Amino acid sequence: MSELSNLTPIEIQKAGWNALRKQLGLVGALRFLLQYEKGEGDYTKMRRKMFRYETVEKLIHKMKKERNI
Repeated sequence: MSELSNLTPIEIQKAGWNALRKQLGLVGALRFLLQYEKGEGDYTKMRRKMFRYETVEKLIHKMKKERNI
């Protein structure tokens, strides 16, 4: 196989499919693909809007607090 940076999109898809089949088997690979959702919208814009007033410290504090509930 070519070096990863030299692969075309089709070659990457083929390598990914082969890796899934090897690791999960045919049925598992198909089940994985059926669960995959590409999503929609612009996550970067949404994230900036959602967290515009947050700091890393505040987010970590909230996560620790949620974990202890």
